[in-house]
Amino acid sequence: MRSRFARIALLVALLTVACASLAQGETQQVGTMQLTVTAKLAPNELPREELAPTGVSIGWNITSTDGTEPPKLKAIQIEINRNGVLDSTGLPPCPYAKIQPASTSRALSNCRASLVGKGSFSALVGLEGQERYVAKGTMLVFNSVKNGKPVLYGQLYSAYPFANSFVIPFEIARRKQGAYGTTLRATLPANLRAWGNLTEVQMKLSRTYRYEGRQRSFISASCPTPKGVGLALFRLAKTSFSFTGGANVSSTLTETCKARR
Repeated sequence: MRSRFARIALLVALLTVACASLAQGETQQVGTMQLTVTAKLAPNELPREELAPTGVSIGWNITSTDGTEPPKLKAIQIEINRNGVLDSTGLPPCPYAKIQPASTSRALSNCRASLVGKGSFSALVGLEGQERYVAKGTMLVFNSVKNGKPVLYGQLYSAYPFANSFVIPFEIARRKQGAYGTTLRATLPANLRAWGNLTEVQMKLSRTYRYEGRQRSFISASCPTPKGVGLALFRLAKTSFSFTGGANVSSTLTETCKARR
């Protein structure tokens, strides 16, 4: 009996250490470039079988080990675990022209009903040959449609040193098989890459609302653990980044979920 309790205590301790390390994200290095990616599910206490409202936070930070400017990000792909479902039923699409060009406040005024996420960003900007500086701003994510297909518009706005706004279209693809059921793909627009080097993004996708008398959630998930097992490790997201110069970096982010009794 003592041996059994000792094994359980050791398992809990190891899982606690694993969860602590996962919260710090994953860092990879290619040449002098360092890329840190984080992903988190919150709330993570979910039903075993039914879907329940939740949110997914995704973030990345691009730096260099020698102080030089890292290569520019060109494209990103985010694959989300199959047990997490994106459903925009009942949410109106936000027209591109309503958020570009626009400040954060204007974009919200025009498309608040379509909002599904919020966050922030940092970029290195400046004319070629001049000293670069860091511009920070707000990121809003809106539900929309492009060419008849569902997309998410990531609207970036920075007021320093003068107002700039950009929109990153994330195409949504769904797969019937495999560990990941939903994929978000985006190529950074040429005007954003010409303006600066997008080095950091932190965003959370989360939205609850009522539609046709029902409470709905843009993101829902379950924690399908076997009965008797209350905590599970799972692959939350897989990210892939492409940079100027040909560098490609992929990361798989792991999270925990707690099964509701």
